[in-house]
Amino acid sequence: MAGDQVSNKQVILRDFVEGFPKESDMYIATGTVRLDVPEGSTAVLVKNLYLSCDPYMRNRMSNLVGSYIESFKPGSPISGYGVCKVIDSGHPKFKKGDLVWGMTGWEEYSLITAPETLFKIEHTDVPLSYYTGLLGMAGMTAYAGFFKVCFPKKGETVFISAASGAVGQLVGQFAKLTGCYVIGSAGSKEKL
Repeated sequence: MAGDQVSNKQVILRDFVEGFPKESDMYIATGTVRLDVPEGSTAVLVKNLYLSCDPYMRNRMSNLVGSYIESFKPGSPISGYGVCKVIDSGHPKFKKGDLVWGMTGWEEYSLITAPETLFKIEHTDVPLSYYTGLLGMAGMTAYAGFFKVCFPKKGETVFISAASGAVGQLVGQFAKLTGCYVIGSAGSKEKL
C-alpha cells in the first residue's frame, strides 16, 4: 500500500472572504496523495479522523495583515486542528498507526511537514473527538488561563467574556467545579 496513490477530498477556500463566510466561499475538490512520505523527509502523512471548526478560522479566511496567524491561501485546502492517524512517517517521534492531534488540512489525508507541532495521543480511553475540544487547544487554553494564570479560589467571582465560545464555556465549567460564582457574557441573545 505504501507508495500507492489514493483520492483525497479537500475543502478548498475559493477566495478571501469579506464578512461572514458562506458555503459558496468554499468548494470540495478531489486530488490524489501518495501513501508514503518523500524519501529522507521528516514529514508525517496522516489520515484525518476528526476536524475542529473554530471561530478563529473565520478571520483566516480574510486577507489578514499583521495577525498572529496567517491567512488561508485561496485555492488551497483550509486547515485547523484535527485528530489523525499516522499512515507513514519520516520523523523519529511518530510511527505508522500512532494517533495524533494538531494542525492539519481539511482533507482526507494531510502531509504534515512540521510534525513537531503534532501531539501524540497517549490516552485512548476517551472519545478521540475530545482532542478537538476539551483535550485539545481549547481545553489547554482554558485550563492554563484559569488554573495557571488566574488562580481563582472557591467563593470568588469569575467573569468570562465570550462565555459561549470553545474556551469560555470550558472556563465556566472549571470555575463552577472550583466553587466560584460565574458571570458570563456573549455577543448576542442567540448565543446566550
